[in-house]
Amino acid sequence: QVQLVESGGGLVQAGGSLRLSCVASGRTFTAYDMGWFRQAPGKERGFVARISTSGTGTYYSDSVKGRFTISRDNAKNTVYLQMNSLQPEDTAVYYCNAHRAVVALDYWGEGTLVTVSS
Repeated sequence: QVQLVESGGGLVQAGGSLRLSCVASGRTFTAYDMGWFRQAPGKERGFVARISTSGTGTYYSDSVKGRFTISRDNAKNTVYLQMNSLQPEDTAVYYCNAHRAVVALDYWGEGTLVTVSS
């Protein structure tokens, strides 16, 4: 079992930055690819970014590539999402995800709200 707790959301003006954090419980953090997803009002949850277990592989949606950076600190059981050049269309609830493909396991946090004003 993995529990995920996100933090760092808030209200920011367009062009600003935020850094989201997600702390995972348990001793198997390094067994999971970690990711961020988001869900805007009235829309389905969608992929934002993913990082491999070692941190050497990162993947982004086209809409955030070049603006967002995902990273992880395995010693702290934490994954981060640095978000720069935020735009109103980035407004959403951001969810942290832990994914272990070999056993088809996924865990989700409760989400943190990011609101970007124009």
